[in-house]
Amino acid sequence: MEIRSGGTRSRAQRDRPEAAPAALAAPPSKSLGRRNSLGPFQQFFATASVPCPYVPGRAERKLIVELAGRAAPAFYNELSRAGFRRSHRFAYRPACRSCTACVPVRIAVERFADTRSTRRVRNLNTGANDGTLAGLLLTPRATAEQFELFAAYQRSRHRDSDMAAMSYADYRGMVEDSAVRTAIVELRDTTGALVAVSLIDWLDDGISAVYSFFDPAQARRSLGTWSILWLVEECRREGLPYVYLGYWIEESPKMAYKARFPALERLADGRWVPFAQD
Repeated sequence: MEIRSGGTRSRAQRDRPEAAPAALAAPPSKSLGRRNSLGPFQQFFATASVPCPYVPGRAERKLIVELAGRAAPAFYNELSRAGFRRSHRFAYRPACRSCTACVPVRIAVERFADTRSTRRVRNLNTGANDGTLAGLLLTPRATAEQFELFAAYQRSRHRDSDMAAMSYADYRGMVEDSAVRTAIVELRDTTGALVAVSLIDWLDDGISAVYSFFDPAQARRSLGTWSILWLVEECRREGLPYVYLGYWIEESPKMAYKARFPALERLADGRWVPFAQD
């Protein structure tokens, strides 16, 4: 998911959903793939329209479904391939009536090769001038140290958003309230200082980058980009083919940066295809 810069606690919880019309009640089998693997019937809901936090003047509406029970991880694997993201114990995808700006994207790990830009970021964070950052994969448990970094990031990057007002309890819910295989990645410098954190979900075909934040005082290191590159390398170590990045939105600077990653794919008409900007 993106936990939005315009939202904090699960938007599915805040926007009391309406039952979806029949056309939305169950996404087509073409999108969800192996329908028989999804288990019992799942009820999908459509939220009411609200102002879009990414494209001014447009309305946002989501299709959501609860993730619950032992089948939740397998169900979410299928949903992720269909362009859904996660917030707390809900999966969602855009269902806007007159807008298709949100494009699901993922990195194809096997085809990934550094560009000049990503090589520069890699060099900044892997040894030159004691720049090595150690990555630690941890169980999804919130800590005061993480929250302090999270709050500093929000104040610097998203001062006017709902997330900037999140309490430690809100942050803990974001990290720990999950029905799927969730983990935390901490990146620490050679002194042991925490400089970046990624909340991730393990999928059967890769890693979903749920939300990342970092020390805003270290802009030179491009820690947001390095967090994604670290996930690419983790997928290589585990033999997993994809890193899911959420939605690319050309008209939103907060989301358009994803187009800079090599080996990017987008979901179009129910199929993942090589990314290409028009």
